[in-house]
Amino acid sequence: MKKQFVIAFAAFICAFSFAQKKELKTAEKAIKGANFSEAKTALKQAETLMSSMDGKLKAKYYYLLGQALYANGAGTSEDIDKALESLNSVDGAYKAEILTLKQTMTNDILTKGNKAYEEKDFSTASKHFEHAYRTSVSDTLFLYYAAATAVNVQEYDRALSLYEELKNLGYTGITKEYFSTNVETGKEEVTDKSTRDLYVKAKSHINPGERFTESKKPEIVKNVALIYVSQGDNEKALTAMKDARAESPDDINLILSEANVHFKMGNKEMFKTLLVKATQMDPNNAELRYNLGVIAAESGEVEEAKGYYNKAIELDPKYINAYINMAALVLSGEESLIEEMNGLGSSKADDKRYDELREARQSLYKSAIPFLSKALEVDPESINAAKTLMNIYSVIGETDKYKALKETVDAMDGGN
Repeated sequence: MKKQFVIAFAAFICAFSFAQKKELKTAEKAIKGANFSEAKTALKQAETLMSSMDGKLKAKYYYLLGQALYANGAGTSEDIDKALESLNSVDGAYKAEILTLKQTMTNDILTKGNKAYEEKDFSTASKHFEHAYRTSVSDTLFLYYAAATAVNVQEYDRALSLYEELKNLGYTGITKEYFSTNVETGKEEVTDKSTRDLYVKAKSHINPGERFTESKKPEIVKNVALIYVSQGDNEKALTAMKDARAESPDDINLILSEANVHFKMGNKEMFKTLLVKATQMDPNNAELRYNLGVIAAESGEVEEAKGYYNKAIELDPKYINAYINMAALVLSGEESLIEEMNGLGSSKADDKRYDELREARQSLYKSAIPFLSKALEVDPESINAAKTLMNIYSVIGETDKYKALKETVDAMDGGN
């Protein structure tokens, strides 16, 4: 009786094993025929037998499931996630096949990602770029693209997770690039080393060289910090900035990024302090001087603001915002004059004082004219500068200039 039981049990195991192999064979055949729906059905049935599969059958199951889910590129984003999980579960077999499949997946996914990016579908592009990295984990640049494009569509939680992964990987994005100058165009061109060398050998290019690209770490840290700011977690934002600055204390981009975080938090004093530090490192940066002027003006430090605006104009004579803000700063002095004029009575002394204030007001208007005129010279389409200057001409009685400018303003407004 005992012997019969053992024989019956052995027959049961053989039938079980046969069923496993049958389902896997069915799935394999369906995949070869691109019938991925049938393959998934067969694999679903095989899954119920998973607990009794040996290592070899499990490896085959996971390999086939990865293929079925990927479906020659037709799988959904979720399917690809599961396909990669399944392929990564294969143990000790199909290494060459999986490598080939992942290379195919990488190329296909990148093509889709680039297409989505060109169509400005950044959310889809980001997911494709992430999948491209998962299929080829040595290409960390794909993970960087995934994070950057997620930021474009404000998928901040996802972007933060990807950026943190990049940080943990020690990613900097620094690569060596090869360049040479095109003899015909005179322009520098960046290529791979072999192409550059061929160009130089053919004498179509000269001045070959190589250099390292800038690190993307400052940008990553900045985006991480700004995501934290958008989430209201300013302390984490500042911690991220300070950690990065500890590593690169002379990186002006990090200083400016931290300054922007403080600005978003309303810490204008710290913003100004960091801008001053950045200006000391880059004294010929007109934008830094301009921003210091804005902060000084908001703080009521009029003369200091004028100094910054003038310096910005000196460094960049076409910095239109500096001209416009300078004019606005000059005209801001009108408020106290009007207030005093409105408070005067009708005595002789008051009449005399009124005339003095009116003259001062006229003088103030005239001192703003050169800045607004220069702004219009730099940008003839600046309607704000044109309207302000038109109104000034009206107030100071320069009728011809007022009429001429009014025609220009009406044309800008479309006759409205």
